[in-house]
Amino acid sequence: MSATPDRSLVRTAALALVRDRRLLQTRSAGASVFYMAGGKLDPGENAEQALHREIREELGVGLREVAELGVFESVAYGHPAGTRLHMTCFHADPTGEPRPSGEIAELGWFTVAEYAAQPEFAPGSMLVFEHLHSLGVID
Repeated sequence: MSATPDRSLVRTAALALVRDRRLLQTRSAGASVFYMAGGKLDPGENAEQALHREIREELGVGLREVAELGVFESVAYGHPAGTRLHMTCFHADPTGEPRPSGEIAELGWFTVAEYAAQPEFAPGSMLVFEHLHSLGVID
């Protein structure tokens, strides 16, 4: 008997890219909320493999010097009630200048206060903001 994927858990990989003490967030076409750059793991992928694939698709760049920042768990914003997010977050250096690509319509660079002031925000992203702020990396 094969294992059935747990649909109440969304596993993602995300990039924590900081510039000028602000954290990069992306907004998909047709969406109003900014999220961490990255996305869901495909079957058979580990988090770092998914990160490289998603960042190439979303930002049009490769990554070097990839290191895990941590795992962040929260409610999965935009999913049915009871769905949880399991986000493995990495920091890395992009191989070029990130730009909106694929389904991404816009990039935004935010401080914690600027992100929290958005009409809507993703709880998983906010956990990363708070973590980086506690480390003194972002404002």
